[in-house]
Amino acid sequence: MSSSGWTSPSSGVLAALQLELQPRLPFSQMEQRDIQRFIALAQQRYYDVGEVIVSPAQGDVSEVFLVRRGSVSRGSSTPTEGPIAFEAGDMFPLAAAVEGRPVTGTYKACEDTFVFVLPREGLLELAAQSTIFAGFVHQRVQNLLGLSRQAMQAHYGSQVLAEHSFEAPLGERFGRTPIACSPETPLRDALGRMHEAGVGSVIVTDAQGRPIGILTRADVLSRVVLPGVPLDTAIADVMVAPVHMLDASRPIQEAALLMSRHAIRHVPVTRDGALAGVVSERDLFAMQRHSLNGVSATIRGAQDVPALAAAAGEIRALAHGLLGQGVHAWQLTALVSQLNDLLTQRLLELEAPRHGVDLGMLCWIALGSEGRGEQTIATDQDNALILDDGADTAGRAKAMAFGRAVNLALDACGFPLCRGGIMSGEPACCMTLSQWRGRFQDWIDQGAPEDLLRACIFFDLRAIAGRAEWADSLRADVLQAAQRTPRFLKQMALNALSHGPPLDWRGAVDTDAQGAIDLKLQGAALFVDAARIYGLASGVQATGTRARLEAAGARMGVPAAEYQAWSTAFEFIQMLRMRIQLESPPSNAPNRLALRGLNDIDRRILKEALRTAGSLQQRLRLDYAR
Repeated sequence: MSSSGWTSPSSGVLAALQLELQPRLPFSQMEQRDIQRFIALAQQRYYDVGEVIVSPAQGDVSEVFLVRRGSVSRGSSTPTEGPIAFEAGDMFPLAAAVEGRPVTGTYKACEDTFVFVLPREGLLELAAQSTIFAGFVHQRVQNLLGLSRQAMQAHYGSQVLAEHSFEAPLGERFGRTPIACSPETPLRDALGRMHEAGVGSVIVTDAQGRPIGILTRADVLSRVVLPGVPLDTAIADVMVAPVHMLDASRPIQEAALLMSRHAIRHVPVTRDGALAGVVSERDLFAMQRHSLNGVSATIRGAQDVPALAAAAGEIRALAHGLLGQGVHAWQLTALVSQLNDLLTQRLLELEAPRHGVDLGMLCWIALGSEGRGEQTIATDQDNALILDDGADTAGRAKAMAFGRAVNLALDACGFPLCRGGIMSGEPACCMTLSQWRGRFQDWIDQGAPEDLLRACIFFDLRAIAGRAEWADSLRADVLQAAQRTPRFLKQMALNALSHGPPLDWRGAVDTDAQGAIDLKLQGAALFVDAARIYGLASGVQATGTRARLEAAGARMGVPAAEYQAWSTAFEFIQMLRMRIQLESPPSNAPNRLALRGLNDIDRRILKEALRTAGSLQQRLRLDYAR
């Protein structure tokens, strides 16, 4: 039985309620006076298990509800929506209240539930008074996503400062043993040691190892060569003193400021007064190597597989840094894929001459996530070769050997061999253009569901190197054939619908026994599969999931808000995947997300994203599975 609460809470109750609300959104962002106004306008109410809170039969919405304790479920309201669960901190039904219309589904208490009840007039008053509250009411998911990105940026930004920037202690980066000598050392000996070590400075120390002077390569011209100082002279006679130095505990930023202030290029690093290292202007420039251009240049200049393996590590470091700058998931995965493309292209250039292969007589294609331009950090390789129709048996054998060598090199660079054997060095993935056309036609005309399940990633093909026009021609043929073969699209849809989002009967996130879900199989893959089907059905040339969803949605006449919600939800799941992979060491479960590790904002958005996946699947079911 429901019951209403207070009308004018005491000061003690008011303070307690403020403390209860402040950690939750949107109240954590609101002014104190606006929180107090919410409490003054609201009532407290209790609902028993199964009791209806609001339904379409009640007419235009006159109240909104904020769950304090317990949970509420809304049943399916449209053919493309599943149930929705509302838990502590959730507010409903906002859209119906703002628009002054009835709700489209029935909301019931799933357990003993306590709520704040705010009259619609109070909702509109608060929205007019507080821009934070207004933003939450009108664009809840978008604002949650923005707050999530801000929190993630702050988290990774601090890590980037600590690990990759000038905030790190000098001793963590520049503790290598520098070239040092005593004051009596002849110039000839000191300069000879500098030359042999390939460094630009020598530090002069006293008997206790404390720096008392420095001589740099730049000093040699002005202090030795031009004055004509004999090389037998003791270094103490020409060294720069006193020397500007910093303790190893000081941040790198201080070294940069010291160099700027005194127009110097080297700063000795000390520990307990004794020489422990040296930082140069070149070192500081080198710290910026994880820029996109820097990593690209490293890849292009690599001369062997070990150098490319090191560059692959820099790609991961770059991704870590970009998360700290608030880069969107689709931009981040596109950048990672672009750099992985570049790395693959460089490997192909290195291996082709060794195997007597002409890249102008074949086309290396990427499949799966790389073909879609959506590679995360933990990804295996899916690739294939298209050969010229004139290739004979010997030519095919040579191409396969070349493909196998590149596959092994990619594995050495951190892209594991595909367990399903979808790689260029395998016979089934190294065929002529005509053979590929025939294979795709067989899949489309008569492929069994299990065949299409294994073949679906081939429909994301994209050229990486060689005869790109062959891949373009093949993809165009596939689009035309798919559009005229409804049976094929239905089979693909049935495969895609064989697994759904991890939501229980109430619409809450349904985890395994360890409280986790697989973000790839139970999240991202749902959007990828639906986008592939709708993209093929609509003749969309793009292979990326986001581009396919938005282009196909527009061609199908889907409201823009709906298909934009698909891509927003997919982006959030991709971002969570990147975070897991960058925070955790390599493992066999790079997409496993433990819900207990999520903050309140991300937990809410995840639930919204999975609900969106469910509604997208329901649309797919209505279009193809009836």
